[in-house]
Amino acid sequence: MKLIHANNWALLVGRVVVSATLALAPLAQTHAQTRTLPDFTDLVEQVGPSVVNIRTLEKVTARAATGGGADEEMLEFFRRFGVPIPNAPRQSPRPNRPQAPQQEEEQPRGVGSGFILTPDGFVMTNAHVVEGADEVLVTLTDKREFKAKIVGFDKRSDVAVVKIEATGLPAIKVGDVSRLKVGEWVMAIGSPFGLENTVTAGIVSAKQRDTGDYLPFIQTDVAINPGNSGGPLINMRGEVVGINSQIYSRSGGFMGISFAIPMDEAVRVSDQLRATGRVSRGRIGVQIDQVTKEVAESIGLGKPQGALVRGVESGSPAEKAGVEAGDIIVKFEGKAIEKSSDLPRMVGNVKPGTRSTLTVFRRGGNKDLSVVIGEVEPDKVAVKTPQREEKPKASTAAQVLGLTVSELTDAQKKELKIKGGVKVETAVDGAARAGVREGDVIVAIANAEISGVKDFEAAVSKIDKNKAVNLLFRRGEWAQYAVIRPVK
Repeated sequence: MKLIHANNWALLVGRVVVSATLALAPLAQTHAQTRTLPDFTDLVEQVGPSVVNIRTLEKVTARAATGGGADEEMLEFFRRFGVPIPNAPRQSPRPNRPQAPQQEEEQPRGVGSGFILTPDGFVMTNAHVVEGADEVLVTLTDKREFKAKIVGFDKRSDVAVVKIEATGLPAIKVGDVSRLKVGEWVMAIGSPFGLENTVTAGIVSAKQRDTGDYLPFIQTDVAINPGNSGGPLINMRGEVVGINSQIYSRSGGFMGISFAIPMDEAVRVSDQLRATGRVSRGRIGVQIDQVTKEVAESIGLGKPQGALVRGVESGSPAEKAGVEAGDIIVKFEGKAIEKSSDLPRMVGNVKPGTRSTLTVFRRGGNKDLSVVIGEVEPDKVAVKTPQREEKPKASTAAQVLGLTVSELTDAQKKELKIKGGVKVETAVDGAARAGVREGDVIVAIANAEISGVKDFEAAVSKIDKNKAVNLLFRRGEWAQYAVIRPVK
């Protein structure tokens, strides 16, 4: 046996240790650079109690149920997942019993989400969740249920505030949207398909995503489905940074693109709703368009920026200020307008009656104009016409939902990048109350794809008139669900 002296052994061990350390050094550096996936458990415990389930009801006049019992497969689905079954259909009366007289009763209208804004009971959600509801029920995570009063809603921003009579509630913390970064982890809590307290997570895909009107949306890949509407989008600090509102879909399912209303915009709207019950926005009365690169170069503007004025309304604040068609509005109150959609948002956030400054580029130079901001007219509430004979003529099947539809042309399908669907010509009654309007394109009904009018009529003829039916429609590039209660 070969013996090794203690000193030599120590030297040998030292060399081995040094060699091993040098060999592992790159591995240690690589490990240090590796970022672990986030753990959302603490966030769920922290924010979960602030998220609520919202159910809406509407009053309908109907006779007692005469059809069969409830859909057993759907009831079994609810039982398996522990979802409560509100207002379950009553059993049909015995054949020899007299028919019950017509009576007014409340029927489920929809399910959504929301979150507690203040400890004294103000709750924020989407406008499309509560619009048209006769009653709003808010359920907390501790299973307490409250009837809520609609304080106000704003369809342009899709923000609504409701109030429940309770105190000491766990209010959510509002985060700073300006600190939100693309690639940052975010989490959503809501009630997709009525399944309460469902948690999904993803990352911020883009900020300031332009979808028109007043909202620069936050785009994420967080899984959002019907019922998530109105729920919070939460950052890793446990702060709400947005309200989950829309999905982009060509098939009706989640496709990895969701949109949330930025919380700074939502707070501005909610403050007005709580103060006055409505939102007041500024306007100057111009029709605008984007400035193309070719136009910018040809007129000496340099880079394509600002809002090109296509027309000026007669008697509008812009006309009184001296704005002319062909002007390019490059600044508002000293703030640069990078793209045309920036202008209506900037002006809209200014209180009507305020005197502001517009900087326009006209014939090679900039010019400052003083303008007194006007007010955007409030949305007009559609009134249902009681005379049935005055409604637009529709086929028997379409009248069940209050819709008149037509075939899509090949050019329209190509433009929308869809294989089929039908175009809405008129929407009244239940369809109008659900938010469907002329020009929308219906791509699915009751979770079945629609290729054309024939498919649409066939699908409508098969629906149960005692139950609400879901409709998936496209408005431009954006997909949205509507829940319609058929006319009996």
